[in-house]
Amino acid sequence: MLKLVIVLLLLAILASLFSGLVFLVKDNSSRSRVVNALTVRVVLTALTVALIAYGFYSGQLVSHVTW
Repeated sequence: MLKLVIVLLLLAILASLFSGLVFLVKDNSSRSRVVNALTVRVVLTALTVALIAYGFYSGQLVSHVTW
């Protein structure tokens, strides 16, 4: 369940990234939609990092690195 939430958050981060790009390129208004898209992306990224840290702390996520 935690992995699914993390993947959904990563997809939401990508959607925010591309919406910010569209606002930056095609938006001619003086509204701050680019800044709002950046704020959403930063919040989603912080939430994703916190969930990954929680997953490692709780043991739901494990690293299979051989080195």
